[in-house]
Amino acid sequence: MTTETIGTDAGDARITWHPAKRPRLLLAVSHGAGGGIEARDLRALAEVLPGHGVTVALVEQPWRVAGKKVAPAPKTLDIGWRGVWPALAAPGLPVISGGRSAGARVACRTAVELGARAVLALSFPLHPPGKPEKSRAGELLGAGVPTLVVQGGNDPFGKPEEFPDGDYELIEVPYGDHGFAVPKRAPLGQDEAVAVITDAVVKWVGSLGSRG
Repeated sequence: MTTETIGTDAGDARITWHPAKRPRLLLAVSHGAGGGIEARDLRALAEVLPGHGVTVALVEQPWRVAGKKVAPAPKTLDIGWRGVWPALAAPGLPVISGGRSAGARVACRTAVELGARAVLALSFPLHPPGKPEKSRAGELLGAGVPTLVVQGGNDPFGKPEEFPDGDYELIEVPYGDHGFAVPKRAPLGQDEAVAVITDAVVKWVGSLGSRG
């Protein structure tokens, strides 16, 4: 594991690399608007995927590196993501653009422009809690590349059944909330819930191949 600071037009971003020994793909994944790369799903992917030929780059947006508590506007998040992309592309591997929550929206908005191989959208915030009329489905449907959505069954930002039909895959984490936490009374434990995420992503990246 190594850490690299990257200057962007939105300030300094930070990449924490979790390299695979023989990588065929690179998954670049960023955090949401209320947390960092210590999120349980991001940590789990960084632990599991390198063993399956996927280097993982955990990306901290400039606002987070600067110690701010609140994320800036979506446009600024996109600027930060664009700024780190050359470093992500430098190893010469096809790059899966990923993120959780606000980071998933960034990945969808910029995928075609940046030449992403695919998009991994963790806890995609389909709408603000309690406001289904303010849908962000257009961002997801407009990603333009193979896309996997991993969504908690009880996510207040959009339950799996609320998602529109479209050209993407959706995996449900039963009973999971926006952070994929499951209630103690749930039939599956927290480790099992996280395994649903990692198993789904491993299977999906295997279907992508390394080129094309």
